[in-house]
Amino acid sequence: MHACMHTYIHACMHACMHTYIHAYIHACMHTCMHACMHTYIHTYIHTCMHAYIHTYIHTYIHTCIHTYIHTYIHTYIHTYMHACMHAHVYVCMYACVCVCVCVCMYVCMYVCMYVCMYVWNNGCMYVCMFVCMYGCVYVCTLFFSLMK
Repeated sequence: MHACMHTYIHACMHACMHTYIHAYIHACMHTCMHACMHTYIHTYIHTCMHAYIHTYIHTYIHTCIHTYIHTYIHTYIHTYMHACMHAHVYVCMYACVCVCVCVCMYVCMYVCMYVCMYVWNNGCMYVCMFVCMYGCVYVCTLFFSLMK
């Protein structure tokens, strides 16, 4: 009787403890840890990385590139146009051609800048600017050669 009860209690307690530990602790802890870690990692990575990338792109690329392109193009083209229009060494035809090329480049570069500002969201801004700049040079050179 004593051995039977001892075996029954031992077996029953062992089974209950094993079931409890496995079912509750393993399942609950696994679920809680998985859910918490998944939520934490997903929230951290999604929120922080999204905020960082958005801030970096907006602050650095948008501000710097927009400021650089706007300032560079505006200053360069205005200086170039001013020099072309006020140069006394050119005859009237060359001065007119110079102004037309400058206006062509001015308009083309501004169009490029605003087109590429919308395209850069897809990561193609530099490609867009290079293609657009070469296109501008080609169009304005063609325009210049037709005016001669």
